[in-house]
Amino acid sequence: MTENLQPAGLHDQVLERLGRDICSGEVPPGSILTLEGLERTHGVSRTVARETVRVLESMHMVASRRRVGIMVLDPTQWNQFEPRIIRWRMGSPDRPAQMEALVGLRLAIEPEAARLAAMRASAGQAAELVAVAGRMWAAGEENDMEAFHSLDLQFHALMLESSGNPMFVQLQSLIGEFLEGWHAQGLGAGHPHPVALELHAGAAAAVQRRDPDEAFTVMRALLTRSANEVT
Repeated sequence: MTENLQPAGLHDQVLERLGRDICSGEVPPGSILTLEGLERTHGVSRTVARETVRVLESMHMVASRRRVGIMVLDPTQWNQFEPRIIRWRMGSPDRPAQMEALVGLRLAIEPEAARLAAMRASAGQAAELVAVAGRMWAAGEENDMEAFHSLDLQFHALMLESSGNPMFVQLQSLIGEFLEGWHAQGLGAGHPHPVALELHAGAAAAVQRRDPDEAFTVMRALLTRSANEVT
């Protein structure tokens, strides 16, 4: 069993290192990689090197060119919805641009998700949103940032799920990476602002009251506040 796990572990480590190096610009667009070079640099087998390249190709970060090698592609060609790319870019010099792009996406999607949730959420989902918002308030009052962060992830994931739109639901991991990166980088205030707590509670209450316009407006205000913290 151990022998089967080791290559997967090595593959994950090489993928993380190489993905971060590409996103940071240490391995810039246009760079040519080879399987032999990856083997030497990372001290891994051909199988691990090949699997790493296969995953990066699936993200459109690299492309194998005949008689050339493995070319690092321009960021405009990458799969910008890939959570790992988001995580790597959040830890790179491109973090401001990545955050700005994600904030724009959230402003476009999450208020509409809240509006739909007010129309489509089950009674159980609406009640859970209110309960999570209440626990966020308590965590904020107690300055328990770890609990607050975990509940914040849960709140936004549940709002997307409650929208009933399967494409919105699939954005959970993407938005989760943004919030994880925000937390990991120590961004924003060190204590949840009372207005932010009120807006989370207000959005949840609007969903439970089945008031789509209010849910949209409050969620928009919440995301606008977050956008202002970024900028």
